[in-house]
Amino acid sequence: MKIAIIQQHNTHQVEDNRTRLCDKIRHLAAQGAQLVVLQELHDSLYFCQVEDVNNFDLSETIPGPATEVYSQVARECKIVLVTSLFERRATGLYHNTAVVFDTDGSIAGRYRKMHIPDDPAYYEKFYFTPGDLGFEPIDTSLGRLGVLVCWDQWYPEAARLMAMRGAQLLIYPTAIGYESSDTPAEQLRQRDAWITVQRGHAVANGLPVVTVNRVGHEPDPSQLTRGIQFWGSSFVAGPQGEILYMAPTDQEAVQIVDIDMQRSENVRRWWPFMRDRRIECYGDITKRWLD
Repeated sequence: MKIAIIQQHNTHQVEDNRTRLCDKIRHLAAQGAQLVVLQELHDSLYFCQVEDVNNFDLSETIPGPATEVYSQVARECKIVLVTSLFERRATGLYHNTAVVFDTDGSIAGRYRKMHIPDDPAYYEKFYFTPGDLGFEPIDTSLGRLGVLVCWDQWYPEAARLMAMRGAQLLIYPTAIGYESSDTPAEQLRQRDAWITVQRGHAVANGLPVVTVNRVGHEPDPSQLTRGIQFWGSSFVAGPQGEILYMAPTDQEAVQIVDIDMQRSENVRRWWPFMRDRRIECYGDITKRWLD
């Protein structure tokens, strides 16, 4: 499967971001891409740096104007497209939602982000209600996609449940970067941990992982911090955690990666982790803590 990633630096102009994305999608499709994955909340700046009710104006219904744009380009290019949108479900009820379009432009399915962070400069709990669609893969003409979003990538339970439901790929649209007060050494540790945990999901489940992050600096509208320097580093890993491609930390990138989907079958035969799971012993995993 020829999988493409678009790592983009965004501006405050929604139409400009969409236009640049669609141009890149068309370019990648012309080069043979079959599946294109976009970064988290790709239509705007990362607005969660502040708690501002006016930012709810960025949300849209699904279907809506944004899905019309991406449906059209998916249909035109005959690709499967993974997008990440600020969903307005109802007044006062919003989600961070990945929407997947099939090659005919139809909505193959959606996933609402389950794990919602609330950290300095990442005030997502102010905006997003936790997802209520579960960890359900999305069936497309290319296969069954295990789509998760950003903060979900730190949780092995999410990856495992997607794998147990037959996902053939784990996909993570992402928006993560450096907090300005962290030392260079701490910044490096955070980025390395982010890469390592997702490579671990690939190994533990015998599945490729596709992660697409933002890149570039986005200022803090409140000016209380120096903003976020998104660290890019979008990557594709194979089912043994092997890095097949990694984007730069400081510039935009578009890339097609050819993944051998048969390799997952072989790896799972060599390392039958699913066979050897002691499911009768895992009941405590659903508890908050073991005192």
